[in-house]
Order: sequence, then structure tokens, then C-alpha cells
Amino acid sequence: MYRVATAARRLLSGCILAALALPAEAAWQLNMTQGVTSTSHEAYDLHMLVLWICTIVGIAVFAVMIYAISTFRKSKGAVPAMFSHSTYAEMIWTIIPTLILVFLAYETAPALVRIEDTRDSEMTIKITGYQWKWQYEYVGQGYSFFSTLARTSNAARQLNSGVNPRDVENYLLEVDHPLVVPMGVKIRYLLTSNDVIHAWWVPAFSIKRDAVPGYVNEGWFKVDAAGVYRGQCAELCGKDHGFMPIVVEALPKAEFEAWLTAQTLPSTPATVAVN
Repeated sequence: MYRVATAARRLLSGCILAALALPAEAAWQLNMTQGVTSTSHEAYDLHMLVLWICTIVGIAVFAVMIYAISTFRKSKGAVPAMFSHSTYAEMIWTIIPTLILVFLAYETAPALVRIEDTRDSEMTIKITGYQWKWQYEYVGQGYSFFSTLARTSNAARQLNSGVNPRDVENYLLEVDHPLVVPMGVKIRYLLTSNDVIHAWWVPAFSIKRDAVPGYVNEGWFKVDAAGVYRGQCAELCGKDHGFMPIVVEALPKAEFEAWLTAQTLPSTPATVAVN
């Protein structure tokens, strides 16, 4: 009894501490993020559909179990039925789940086809994973660059650096050169790796796809809102795996075109005045 009482007190204390910590965790989100791309919206809608179906099924099953346990118990004089099976019951618990699965397949199959359909893309970006950085190439635009961990984060992660990582903004989630993309444009990406298996993961885009050496994966996204979106490599690609962030900056189409033009213009050498 003492152990039970002690465990109960500890559980109650934990619940109180968790409740007190809730205001500090106001930014923490329990549910799946809705994202900023059309594919992420579809993934979220399918997630909520399946979640509600699972919730309804779970409530129904537990309601029947609780009703049966509370109503047909020995203390009430219930006598168990003596039979081996019920064809009627077996038909019910076979047909209903089958109909649910057929309905889910009907809802998800078209979305899966759309997610993989890269036709009618307006631009293509090749993404190559390296240990431990990304290379982005705007195919047909004559421009590519490497994106690596920002110097501020790289300095703070070193042992005995004297820098408090908590004082570094976007610690381990900032890069020196982000990937810049236009809004409202269907962008096809080609994903591969130069050395080991990496994974390009941007939660706001609902993209998490492996970069495999000697193989090219492809997909597409179209960003709906301007902003900066962050991700990470989601494969254990080596000792510095945790220092390979992804940053994507989405700009209005006109601003993106001006940015890309500025990047692709040849540098003009400084002129020297002659007296």
C-alpha cells in the first residue's frame, strides 16, 4: 500500500508540474502541421480523415467493451453463451472494415498520384547531398551553389567554444546560402547523393525523400506563402549528420526572377580611372 500511495503522489505531482508548464509550451503543436504547399494540404486533409475514422472506431469498440463488461458480469448473474462462432457477427466485423478500407483507398489513391505527378513543372532544381552539405542547381539557368551550416551555429557547436548555443538564433537550423524559390510555381526537384544516403526533409512542404548515391528521386512542390522554411537531413549520414540543415526561402515570382538574374550576371571587374 505504501508503494502504491507513493506512486500515486508522484503521478499527481507530475501532472501538476505538466499543467504548470503548459503556458511555456504554448507554441508546441500536437497535431500534424498543415504546411504551405498543395501536397502538404492534401496530406493534412488525409491525415485528419484517417484520424477521425480511427477515433470513431476506437470510441465504438471501447463503448461496446465497457458495456459488455459492466452489464454481462457474473455478479449480475450473467451466464455465458455456449457457441463456437457466429456467422452473422463475423460478416459484420469483416464487411465494415473492408468498406472503410475501400473508402480510404478511394480517397487516398488520387492524392498519391497527384503527389508523384511532376508533369507541367515550370522549373527544375537538382538537389545533391554531400557529407555534410547540400548542392542546389537551377537546371537550365546556369546557376548552382553549396549550402552549408551557418558559421554562427558551427562555432557554437564546437567543444569549449565559449558560445552558448541558446544565444544563437536558429541554432543548427541556419545555413550560409538558403535555397530560394518562387511562390506559386510548380517546381520539380531531382534528388540524389554524392556519397552516402541522405534525406531532404522540409516539414512545411510535406517532403521527406531519400537522396541515394547513383539514383535520382524526383518530386515536386509549389509554395503558397512567402517565408523561410527549415528542415534537416533525416538519414543518419555520418558523424556530422546533425549539422546538415535545410533552409528554403520563398519569394514572390518577380522578386525571385530579380534575385536569380543578379546571381547569374557575370561579375564586372572594377574600372580604374586614368588621369
